[in-house]
Amino acid sequence: MSKSISFKPKQVSKKIMSGLADRAHDVIENRFGLTADAEEKTLEAIGKKYGITRERVRQIENAAIASIKKSDAYKAESASFDELKKMILSMGALVPESELLASIAKDKATQNHIHFYLVLHDDFKEHKEDENFRTRWSVDDATANEVHNSLKKLYSTLSDEDLVPESEMINRFLSELKGLNTQYRNEEIAKRYISMSKNIASNPLGEWGRADSSNVKTRGIKDYAFLAMRKHGSPMHFREVAKSICDTFDKETHAATCHNELIKDKRFVLVGRGTYGLAEWGYKPGVVRDVIKEILKKDGPMTKEAVVDRVMKERFLKRNTILVNLQNPKYFKKNKSGLYMPA
Repeated sequence: MSKSISFKPKQVSKKIMSGLADRAHDVIENRFGLTADAEEKTLEAIGKKYGITRERVRQIENAAIASIKKSDAYKAESASFDELKKMILSMGALVPESELLASIAKDKATQNHIHFYLVLHDDFKEHKEDENFRTRWSVDDATANEVHNSLKKLYSTLSDEDLVPESEMINRFLSELKGLNTQYRNEEIAKRYISMSKNIASNPLGEWGRADSSNVKTRGIKDYAFLAMRKHGSPMHFREVAKSICDTFDKETHAATCHNELIKDKRFVLVGRGTYGLAEWGYKPGVVRDVIKEILKKDGPMTKEAVVDRVMKERFLKRNTILVNLQNPKYFKKNKSGLYMPA
């Protein structure tokens, strides 16, 4: 969502940097990418230009920032910083850096000026990228702590197999946010908070789960096959799966390649000639006699018709295929009541 600002960033920067010495001015411009090419230079690159060490460049940068913050020109631009603060508050008081900058401007140059202000003003607190979160900025410590802790709790409730619709993920997250200000308890802001997490993500179908789960981070044909079959909701022939991958994800897939991946992955169970179901749907691997044996062990002796009916609910088989297996005395026998049971 685009956020408009009333001030002109480049003009503000020019005013607040007007009192800097030439070298300090040049260091700030290059460090923050306030130049025409909008390229943020490293300490080392700037040091080479002036023939000084990286540490010396850092000292000049820090001294220049301190000088700006003491200047009358900086104080005169307080309305611009207040406007930026209000914008961050309206977005939830804690915002991913990339989304904040993109919401204000599309061009890198303007984004660099806004980033400069974030670093410059004490009202803005940077939370650097770590193993759990992407870089983000806050203007309220209590909100930031609440969101960070709640995201960690939300992640801990998810298993590798969990895949939930976006609306459910948002509701789960909001239920974890016990102390969050009511003005921030809405879907748009919740989605923004969740987007900061490096551990929670969505797959190509918009289902959410652990970011490192194969159900979310699709690594190949087998993962796309799982999502395609899950979306379909019932067993599919491997040729159908390959076509669905192509249609849904725009991934060109050969049927034979798809079949090989289904055979090797325990998430898929062969339930008929070339037809596969998902193990999570209750299908179990094994040849026909194994399926019959498992049913009889679980439900006890059954009539021939009852066995056929039960097996056909689990496998896409011809009636005669089931009967041939059932009548093999090596594996099955009838009791005194004429019901079938394991031999």
